[in-house]
Amino acid sequence: MDSSEIRESYLKFFQDKGHALIPPAPLVPADDPTTLFTSAGMQQLVPYLKGEPHPLGKRLVDCQQSIRLQDLDAVADNRHLSLFEMLGNWSLGDYFKEKQLPWIWEFYTQVLKLDKARLYVTVYKGSSAAPRDDESVEIWRSIGIPKEKISFYEDNWWSRAGGPEKMPPGEIGGPDSEVFFEFTQVKHNPKFGKICHPNCDCGRFLEIGNSVFLQYEKQTDGSVKPLPNKNVDFGGGLERITAAVNNEPDVFKTDIFQPMIAHLEKVTGKEYAGSNRPPMRIIADHLRAATAMIKEGVEPSNKQQGYVLRRLIRRSAVKMRQLKGVLDTNDFPKEFHDEVTRFKTNLDRGLKEFDKLAPDQMNELNAFNLLQTYGFPFEITAELFKQKGFDLDRRKFDKIFADHQKLSRTASAGMFKGGLADQSEITIKYHTATHLLQAALRQVLGQHVHQEGSNITSERLRFDFSHPQALSEAELKQVEELINQKIKDDLAVVKTIEDKDAALQSGAMAFFRENYPDKVSVYTIGDFSKELCGGPHVGSTAAIGGVKLIKQEAIGAGKRRVYAVLEYGTKKSTGKIHHQRSAG
Repeated sequence: MDSSEIRESYLKFFQDKGHALIPPAPLVPADDPTTLFTSAGMQQLVPYLKGEPHPLGKRLVDCQQSIRLQDLDAVADNRHLSLFEMLGNWSLGDYFKEKQLPWIWEFYTQVLKLDKARLYVTVYKGSSAAPRDDESVEIWRSIGIPKEKISFYEDNWWSRAGGPEKMPPGEIGGPDSEVFFEFTQVKHNPKFGKICHPNCDCGRFLEIGNSVFLQYEKQTDGSVKPLPNKNVDFGGGLERITAAVNNEPDVFKTDIFQPMIAHLEKVTGKEYAGSNRPPMRIIADHLRAATAMIKEGVEPSNKQQGYVLRRLIRRSAVKMRQLKGVLDTNDFPKEFHDEVTRFKTNLDRGLKEFDKLAPDQMNELNAFNLLQTYGFPFEITAELFKQKGFDLDRRKFDKIFADHQKLSRTASAGMFKGGLADQSEITIKYHTATHLLQAALRQVLGQHVHQEGSNITSERLRFDFSHPQALSEAELKQVEELINQKIKDDLAVVKTIEDKDAALQSGAMAFFRENYPDKVSVYTIGDFSKELCGGPHVGSTAAIGGVKLIKQEAIGAGKRRVYAVLEYGTKKSTGKIHHQRSAG
């Protein structure tokens, strides 16, 4: 059976047992700010698991695309995936263990025809905080599973907080029972322990489903009390179940991934074997996950879901480069193609610089330099270092990053709190021109443009901003003409004192927001520009005279720098200078 047949069989099996088919939730949760992605089918059902009636009844079934970020670093093995399809069924206060365990056994052994002799189960071992799950043991034994194929683990417990001892009063949780498939052709690797068992990481056993029984509520005295209404939450990874059905220990050899693996073999000229397996697995997995994210509207960026997407794409590019293959990104969504194109030049340069590092240079500072200069996320750099036998310290790296940010803030604060190279009339004109420049760049290039840094002297202004590629001659001309039109319009430059939150909500631009006081000074230039700023500025745009863009350059992945001069910088200002500063 292929994955499509297994999916259809599962949904039909539980629909025939009175379960309503519910639509999957979006991959990016719409109303849950606590998580970046949907990581399980139960995520959309939390209110109903807590007692709220579901409009489709008490028995539900679905197939949910899910992303688990904690599995990203494990993707190179034979079973872990960043994106997977979770087959799920639920009982909301209806049936419990007495039906769930026999049903899932029936599905595995009668519908999928899995060999009973190769199936093992696990149950909750029990602790001082909660009793052993003897109910599940009795049911499994009644089905015919011999006691030597039932294993006990403390990890067989589910709650949002973890084990029962970690649950706060009022939280619900309960034991879970997993089913494992044994690949008898896989020999145990002693490095994972002397004895092989279902939870062993050697690859001989593969978990293909987990039934969670939400039956307890934590009490203030530390005990757990049975709930009056008990719920069932089952989840089974389609990719893993497909591997078991086909007796294939490697999920990347199933029909789900085989087309991509075959394509990678073709474009790299390398066989999916030995040391080529981990990078090919990473590429296949990450391309699949990235495509799913893009379909849901996620775009590569440095924040939240966008950062995860960027990391997936860039890690894929690094692995492809190491395999010396070329992937035609025109076959993928435009966002994917554009990100790879932007990263390619920096990737080649960054890897060359990395290869030049001597053993005594394999440190956190050079890892940060790869991020700052070439856009290599920490996780990618750490992986490169590990391949050469060096482990990076994330805390040291983060400190270097924080120190750099602090230095950048200090420099920026100096420029915009009266710390211009000087406070002459001409540098003040340049300061106001910088505001016009940012507004013009955002209008011409898009709202993704944000200031990344600046430097103002009496001879020129330098402005750094976020943008993925060089500006065309037409774009440079458009930006320059827009600035000079606003200068010609003689727009008033107005300073107001406002509440910080209100100013930001009104659309005012701000940088390093955490450094601003509750009351801030806001400079507004007509209806063209509005920024939190300490000043000083000219009184009207005509005082600037004119602006000429003279140079642009790249300063890192996704960052540009432009230089500009005043064409009439020595002309006497006709506008009043705003010297007052009330923003910190």
